[in-house]
Amino acid sequence: MDKLTNKRKLVEKCLEQQDQNVLNAKRAMDDIQESAVDYGQPQEHYDSYKSQLLRKRDVFARQYEQTKIDRELLDKIDIEKVYKTAGFGAIVVTDVRKFFICISLGKINFGNEIIFGISPKVPLYRVMDGIKKGNTFEFNGKKYLIKDIY
Repeated sequence: MDKLTNKRKLVEKCLEQQDQNVLNAKRAMDDIQESAVDYGQPQEHYDSYKSQLLRKRDVFARQYEQTKIDRELLDKIDIEKVYKTAGFGAIVVTDVRKFFICISLGKINFGNEIIFGISPKVPLYRVMDGIKKGNTFEFNGKKYLIKDIY
């Protein structure tokens, strides 16, 4: 499979995974909201159960909004671009691991390989930002050789 086809399929997989993350966050937020409504008014002055439910709902609401933002970022990846340096949308192949610079997705099972989806906001990306094929970088005491970027 050529590099651009590989990248296209990887982006599709990431979009599917992120769509599921959006759905899960929305479902959790809705479930907590429903529990709070079902609970009704606080039973006594110091009843904190409903307040806890509403705080949880707010946490899930923030997660839901962030997953939607991250989903939009994935849509902005130019799947037709072959990168020469590490940057947003690039797949970076090292002698140790493969990284997809997109959003924080963590471990992605992609066919027979594992690729790590990392955000440009994480420290690992900061040490590889702008580096080219053939260069090395060090992170947490471990050296990485960049074998390919696309």
